[in-house]
Amino acid sequence: MAFARFDRNPGAQPMSEINMTPLIDVMLVLLVIFILAAPLLSSTIPLQLPQAGSAQAVPAPPTPPIAVTLDAQGQMYLNDQPVTAVALRQRLSDAARQSPDAELQLRADAAVPYGRVVELIALAQQAGLQRIGFVAQPTDADTSKPAPR
Repeated sequence: MAFARFDRNPGAQPMSEINMTPLIDVMLVLLVIFILAAPLLSSTIPLQLPQAGSAQAVPAPPTPPIAVTLDAQGQMYLNDQPVTAVALRQRLSDAARQSPDAELQLRADAAVPYGRVVELIALAQQAGLQRIGFVAQPTDADTSKPAPR
């Protein structure tokens, strides 16, 4: 019995390096998702909006809401009395100290620039008010019969 030597192919050798291509692909997809989602997350305004569609009457708040109006000329009114920005900040701070859960009802004319409304919201938040409601005039479609489903 003779022993012969056969040529053996050693086969594939184990890889000693990590294949980075799938990792880079996943990282690029995540980067695109974060680039698209970041502006949406940073431009939110915290509001406590009322629930719509309830059949029950909304209970009266413990404190009357604070009404701030901004007309088309940029004049501010606090509870229908003309007020300057400095006096408004002081009176809103006083109201926030007396009742931290007080609600600010903001009425702004449609002609007022958006930046001016945002300044007024920032002024109210700096004064310590966190509940801000926006008052709007209902459209004719809102007062008619409900839309078909």
